[in-house]
Amino acid sequence: CFVGTKETAFIYAVTSAGLVHSVTRSCSAGNVTECSCDVNLRHGGSASEGWHWGGCSDDIHYGMSFSRKFLDVPFKNITDKSGSGLLAMNLHNNEAGRQAVAKLMSVDCRCHGVSGSCAVKTCWKTMSSFEKIGQFLKDKYENSIQISDRMKKKLRRKEKSQRKIPIGKEDLLYVNKSPNYCVEDQKLGIPGTRGRECNRTSQGPDGCNLLCCGRGYNTHVVRHVERCECKFVWCCYVRCRRCETMTDVHTCK
Repeated sequence: CFVGTKETAFIYAVTSAGLVHSVTRSCSAGNVTECSCDVNLRHGGSASEGWHWGGCSDDIHYGMSFSRKFLDVPFKNITDKSGSGLLAMNLHNNEAGRQAVAKLMSVDCRCHGVSGSCAVKTCWKTMSSFEKIGQFLKDKYENSIQISDRMKKKLRRKEKSQRKIPIGKEDLLYVNKSPNYCVEDQKLGIPGTRGRECNRTSQGPDGCNLLCCGRGYNTHVVRHVERCECKFVWCCYVRCRRCETMTDVHTCK
């Protein structure tokens, strides 16, 4: 039931991006014999603007090639007799994850010059943090595109009125609508959110408004007793006070 959903799309993209990120980092660190830094950028730059390529640029090309061989080849060896678009969708989402890493590459520079001046800069290309890549893919997940499960030469949108709008390489695609994660469904292994502790003041995913799916929440007071203000007494034991606090705990209805 979870096959082909937008959550599946996100998992495929994050896995693919994570593999690129991890392999490329290992290349730059010199931990992999088959690769190192990106040598294609060396001896380039712009002398007139006072900078040149140097340092160790991340060799994202090797990382992406490794990811394609490791993740995509098993899919391509499967014959899709039913004509379903699921395999093509998975391959697309794998590539979307890789494209996210490439798109978020940035340039770092180090200044050189007398007395801290920046007469000359050495620059290199580096990947963004995986947290930033993950957030980019999260945004793509929230705006993912539903496609038809029947292929006719290429992937196409489910909505006929939108089929002229091209599908981008970085877009995440799904075939089947997601189940309702708010309500418990033992057959699907969905625990639901009833009884989940939530944050009443948060507007994020842990907030009561979102986590409780509009059902509201219950509030109860929890009493905490713990040792506090401990002091060492010569000789030789520790004397503590018993501190009691009362906190409000909110749980989804």
